[in-house]
Amino acid sequence: MFCYIFLLVLQVIWLNVPCLFLRHKSMLLWIKNSSSCNRMFKKITQSIVKQMDPDGDLVPVRSMLDHEHFRPLCLVRRKRKATFQRSPRYRQTWYRLEDVLLPRQDGKSSEYLIPNGSEQDSRQFLIKRSVADRIDGTLIVPADCTRAEVKGAASLASEWSIKLQKNHIPPTKLEALKTERKINTNHAFIQQLQKNHQNLYVVHETIETLEETSYQEISEADGNFMAQIYVKFCAKGTRKNKQSITIPKGCTMAFRAFQLAISDASWDLHYFPESLTSSLQSDDVLQGTLGALEAEVKRNCHILSTLSSQLSIILLKAIKAVMGDRNLFQELSHKMEAVLDEGDSGELKTESPALKHLLRLLQQSSADILLCMAAAIAYTLDALEELSEDQLLLLLESLENKIVSQQLKLVESILKQREYGKGFRADPSLLYFSREREHQLTIAMVEMSGVKLHEDGSAACTKEAFSATGALYVSLYVLNLLSNPH
Repeated sequence: MFCYIFLLVLQVIWLNVPCLFLRHKSMLLWIKNSSSCNRMFKKITQSIVKQMDPDGDLVPVRSMLDHEHFRPLCLVRRKRKATFQRSPRYRQTWYRLEDVLLPRQDGKSSEYLIPNGSEQDSRQFLIKRSVADRIDGTLIVPADCTRAEVKGAASLASEWSIKLQKNHIPPTKLEALKTERKINTNHAFIQQLQKNHQNLYVVHETIETLEETSYQEISEADGNFMAQIYVKFCAKGTRKNKQSITIPKGCTMAFRAFQLAISDASWDLHYFPESLTSSLQSDDVLQGTLGALEAEVKRNCHILSTLSSQLSIILLKAIKAVMGDRNLFQELSHKMEAVLDEGDSGELKTESPALKHLLRLLQQSSADILLCMAAAIAYTLDALEELSEDQLLLLLESLENKIVSQQLKLVESILKQREYGKGFRADPSLLYFSREREHQLTIAMVEMSGVKLHEDGSAACTKEAFSATGALYVSLYVLNLLSNPH
């Protein structure tokens, strides 16, 4: 009996000490999954862009595995720009500009355009960042003749220093190249792009590492549990997690790209793409209002409201699976993008049991239904990808606790605020949950999007909070729609 109670005590420590710190977003780093390296890499590249070009068009590379496909003269495609995305998203094509141009008459290549050695940009950068957090908490729970006390402390430390260098190809050299080299219109890739009316971009500037760099995160949690039932028990638990990533020399951390305008065999550069300019200058987006986001969500996800209960359950099961598995997430995202690019269901095959049922149903759908479903799923995945891994885990728990509907109303009330960066008040009733755990995970999830909520309903948020909170709103909207089908 004593051993059983002792094991139970240890379990209480294991489960409850982290819960004490859910309000502090940094304290969730002990939750691990297979994409920790990608998470850390994305965190670094986003931090670099924020420090070097906070209001510009520098785009962070999101995965270290893809960095070689975003070097100068690499060809990339831009994904659809959503209201909640802070910067445009690009996908690699596996091709370089040289690959789709007709040969030079003198037999030379365009490699001379790429800066190297003494021709590299002379501007170099050193960025340092250090984070050290610690928080302590105590929870006393009286229950009849039982009195329990939980004490805990958690800490996070990370520090990194990185040397960077900018490589770029001057627009004058690209302008000269377009008069010398024509597009190979017989190239299969170019023909496919023109058939599907897709735009192509060429990377002309990169921010790269000058030397190998290591980044490490260390998080630790300690807890004490004391329970007085008929006798007194005392136990202590400790958690420590260390994660690190090594970034190689010459790794692309961020980039800029020009749009290519292809007309027959000629090509030109669009320095200010019209589609991007119009989306960024939308009054609703700049003011951070809810209207533009609501219209976008309904436009992209209308078909989800027409699904039967059975189809909603199947789709929800697949989305929950990819939220907890980065490999599945990428697989489903790539397949939906392929459907939108190709317009058919030829690639909807998988070995994953979690996705097999959904993909089989999509494959059996009509062409119109398939495109609408692929667009809705891709849009949902874009929103989920903007969230942190910790937010995804908290969303999964929220689904289990059936509190997504109330969370959606809370986030919607936050998005109604027109002046971000200032204080406001939220409806206190939306902060009330039947269990303290539900209240804490909701507060933590919202705070990770840049909104600080207090017990009395007062709140404050950063200027960047609209896009981050918008992605959370879209995620909650879809999950609520699928978990409560009409």
